[in-house]
Amino acid sequence: MLEQEIIGLDHLKKHLQTTVANNRIAHAQLFVGPSGSGALPLAHFYAGLILCNQKESSCDQRVKDLSHPDLHFAYPVASTSKSSTKPVSDDFAQDWRQFMESNRYGAMEDWYQLADIEKKSCEIRVHEAADISRKLSLKSYEGGAKICIIWGAEFLNTAASNKLLKLIEEPPKGTVLILITENENQILNTIRSRCQVLHIPKLSTTAIAKALQVSSNVTENEANITARQANGSYGRALKLIQNNSEDIQFEEWFVSWVRTAFSAKGKPSAITSLINWAETIAGTNRETQKRFLIFSLELFRQAMLSNYKATSAVYFETKTGFDLSKFAAFIDGHRLNDIVESLETALLHIDRNANAKIVFTDLSIGMTKILHKKG
Repeated sequence: MLEQEIIGLDHLKKHLQTTVANNRIAHAQLFVGPSGSGALPLAHFYAGLILCNQKESSCDQRVKDLSHPDLHFAYPVASTSKSSTKPVSDDFAQDWRQFMESNRYGAMEDWYQLADIEKKSCEIRVHEAADISRKLSLKSYEGGAKICIIWGAEFLNTAASNKLLKLIEEPPKGTVLILITENENQILNTIRSRCQVLHIPKLSTTAIAKALQVSSNVTENEANITARQANGSYGRALKLIQNNSEDIQFEEWFVSWVRTAFSAKGKPSAITSLINWAETIAGTNRETQKRFLIFSLELFRQAMLSNYKATSAVYFETKTGFDLSKFAAFIDGHRLNDIVESLETALLHIDRNANAKIVFTDLSIGMTKILHKKG
């Protein structure tokens, strides 16, 4: 992958180039970065530096099109009609090539949709870890390094994590393992402590705007507005430009939720409506539920910024006629602390497979107390 294809992150690209030039490449590395920040493209670029250092130009092309025999990938998968009974990443290699070609800044849910596994329980399982160990134990095809990039390392289950730990503790000669995660705390501590950690920040608004002008042929003003809304994620920015986002649905759910919560104080029947609302959200898959909670967190923060007249930081543009300025009057710093705590608790419970109907019912009823709380 070419350096100029990586959006922003110039200091990290330089750092990785230096480690290769000085032959100071850690055998196990953990790239930590939010969705859409470019952790996967950066790891792919790094793999090219390691495998193709001072080699023929065809090496770069083979890394780019994922045909290099010493470059391997692993990612969350699930059992489907096109996979083996014990699914591994190689079963989805064609889908993965398409994803890397068309949406390498995409989020995990984009991968699930492309691979048609969004309604499945997706993990990186122990047989995948065994397959990684087998591949990396083989002799290098081209006499250099052997690299495996594990995208979505937080989806390693316990058995796979323990299997991988053994590989990290006793790595075959010339192997490089690059784990990529959005949440460092979900990685097994014994693995994390043995990895060299690289933290990848959100992309700057300027970097996203420049990239959009090149890739999507939009005006400078439109690119700047979209980049602010993207909140550091180039993948999200592309969705906004393509109008292929869940935000309209999320905004409708959010508006219904807060309006019903406001009315609940003097209207007992509103509790039934909140329970019905919770059932609607619980009927979606877990990743959609998590994305809605994150959307709600950001919208509440935007309301507080609007309340405190920090207009330069407010980028939210309603798609349903919702008036953020009127709603903002009820969201001060005092209430926001309770709101953030409630939403983050719900996120944690959903992430741990709690009963979604109970989680969202508790959240929705709790919100009525927070919104009517006296400052």
